Amino acid sequence: MIDTDIISRQLLEPGELAFEQVCSHFGAEIQDANGAIDRSRLRKIVFNNPDEKSWLETMLHPLIYQRSHDAIVAHASANWVLVVVPLLFETNFQSLVDRILVVDCPAEQQIERLVKRDRIDESLAHKMLSQQLGNAERIARAHDIIDNRSENADLESQVKRLNKFYLELSTA
Repeated sequence: MIDTDIISRQLLEPGELAFEQVCSHFGAEIQDANGAIDRSRLRKIVFNNPDEKSWLETMLHPLIYQRSHDAIVAHASANWVLVVVPLLFETNFQSLVDRILVVDCPAEQQIERLVKRDRIDESLAHKMLSQQLGNAERIARAHDIIDNRSENADLESQVKRLNKFYLELSTA
C-alpha cells in the first residue's frame, strides 16, 4: 500500500526539501519545540488562508506525486497496488491509477472521524471537508465503492470481494 498522507508527512520531516521550504516560507514559528513542523499549526494556517494553502499545495503536490509514482514503479511485480490518495481528484492524481476505489460514508461521519483522528475542532473539520469533492461526485467517478457508513459495516467481505476482482483483473 502506498499512502500519500504518509508520503506528505515524510516530506515534511527535518532534512527533506519540503521541510526546508515550509520553514523558510512560514518562518521559525511553524516549528514545534523539537524543531519539527507543527502540523496542527500548519493545518490551521492553510485552512484559514487560501493563498497559503495554494502555496503549500503547489510546492508539495508535485513531490508527493513523484514519490507515489516511484513507489508504484517499485511495486511493479505485485499483482496490484493500493494507492491511498485522499485528494485524488482535487490533485489530479488519478493518472497514477487504473481504477478508482472510493470508501464512502456520509459527510457527518467524515467530520466526526476527522475531528477524532486529527484532534481538531469541528469548524476546522468542516473547512477541510468543504474543500474536497462531495461524496456524490467522488462516487460518480469511482469504478468501485466500499460502504463504510457504520462501525459495523461488513468491510472484510467488501475488501475480500474487491481483492478477488482485482486479482482477476491483474491476470486477465
